Amino acid sequence: MSDSAHMRPPPGERMVELIDLHKRFFAPEPVDAVQGVSFDARAGEVVGLLGPNGAGKTTTLRMLVTLLSPDRGTVRVAGVDAAVDPGLVRSRIGYLSASTGLYGRLSAREMILHFARLQGVADPKGRTEALIARFGISEFADQRCDRLSTGQKQKTSIARAIVHDPPVLVLDEPTLGLDVLVAQTLLAFVEEARDQGRCVVYSTHIMSEAERLCDRVAVIHGGRVLAFDTVDALRERTGKRYLEDVFVSLVSAPPVVTPDGSAP
Repeated sequence: MSDSAHMRPPPGERMVELIDLHKRFFAPEPVDAVQGVSFDARAGEVVGLLGPNGAGKTTTLRMLVTLLSPDRGTVRVAGVDAAVDPGLVRSRIGYLSASTGLYGRLSAREMILHFARLQGVADPKGRTEALIARFGISEFADQRCDRLSTGQKQKTSIARAIVHDPPVLVLDEPTLGLDVLVAQTLLAFVEEARDQGRCVVYSTHIMSEAERLCDRVAVIHGGRVLAFDTVDALRERTGKRYLEDVFVSLVSAPPVVTPDGSAP
């Protein structure tokens, strides 16, 4: 493995820290997409980022994986400040979204192998073949990526994202557009990653996925974290049984106002 492949950290070690993140966009008009988002995620757990479209989930995750720079706030991954060494942070993260792109002219096998080499994997061919077997890619491994189905592309993208064996996985609505069988494969992979001691940050608006996977949940709405706790604790806080009702209760609650008259 490359220098970017790390020994698995001990369970419970804090691997992701987001502290008071802010991000404003100015086109076509000023929008505060993220307003003071803070949460953490630890080795051996799945932390869910739960919210509707436009809540600020994707912007938050793009700051976490260094695709965007925050206007204010701090991102740390495995103790490394993203503002100080973004390259090292990227080497410790596997990032996957529903819109992750593939090079259309490369086959699935070539795509995985290419990224194994880019990441400096010690045995890129061996690692590529292991991942092809792990995710059932063999039957389409030599097809061009622009000819693959949505599910086949997502399997290839998963393999590409973890080819360097990162300790942190960041998954942004990864089951969007997938059929039930492929989605189940991905959810089982997330559970396996947690059992292996990886830290997983999982963004979704599908409540059943969050209930199945997440050890803790950050509920995001309007660019703010409304609550961050275990699902059971959030049930107790809201008096609701189902996570969908918990979410609606939190989002519908009047905003808390600080003594100076501003929202926290």
